[in-house]
Amino acid sequence: MKQSQSHFHDIRGLHYHVRTWGKAGAPKLFLLHGWMDVSASFQFLIEALTHEWHVIAPDWRGFGLTAWAREEYWFPDYYADLEELLRLYEPDAPARVVGHSMGGLVACTYAGLRPERFARLVSLEGFGLARTHPEQAPIRYRHWLDGLRQPPRFRPYGSFDEVAARMRRDNLRLTEEKAHFLARQWAKENGDGTVILRSDPRHKIVSPYLFRIEETIACWRHITAPVLWVFARNSKRGGYLKDTPEQLAERRGAFRDYRESWLEDCGHMMHHDQPERLAAIIEDFLGA
Repeated sequence: MKQSQSHFHDIRGLHYHVRTWGKAGAPKLFLLHGWMDVSASFQFLIEALTHEWHVIAPDWRGFGLTAWAREEYWFPDYYADLEELLRLYEPDAPARVVGHSMGGLVACTYAGLRPERFARLVSLEGFGLARTHPEQAPIRYRHWLDGLRQPPRFRPYGSFDEVAARMRRDNLRLTEEKAHFLARQWAKENGDGTVILRSDPRHKIVSPYLFRIEETIACWRHITAPVLWVFARNSKRGGYLKDTPEQLAERRGAFRDYRESWLEDCGHMMHHDQPERLAAIIEDFLGA
């Protein structure tokens, strides 16, 4: 197994964890994980890469080994965190960035805010949330207020084996070996003999703000780098699944230089399900 190294930085007042693989002098590749995931989750993809890379993968605020936010989590904070991370690791050149799910949405939207910072961009099912309507606002605000009054908590597990078993129930393509590796990355010992997920459970509080696809598309239109969207044929997650063909075409059409690829026999967690095929698609697009 390719070994990673852990680095810690002060990013916007938070103790931020960044995991790296490969030699510092190799071409840089940023990997951005999704919601309720961690940077170590890319290990299987790292193993499948055939070219020499210096891979840089942060744990987002409140995930993995990065500190939890002092108050609530607001999506624009991820843009500001990414800006500081790129400034730290790739200050003088456009970056190659791959983002999964939430990480893909963060990367694509931020690339529209700072287009000069990107050389190539890959979004792995990070195509934005489901469309919303103003009429949904009242109940959304109520759910947010309820979450503040009774913050969510993660239930403890009896062992890492139980965490791994739960992962395999959620993803039938996940092998036992991969599940046991991921369980020790996603969870930690609780001090009383139980095991609990590392992530801040406050991530599960519903945001009071509706996702507005019009604003997201407006940002995407400013991207100048080539963009690759990778779809999983058997995905059951992602707002795009509720789009009509015309609405999905609107999302695709926001990009000036757009490509797409499909992975068969693959669910949303494509870096777990098909890491070898995914690595080949990414490296081909990046021109490795």
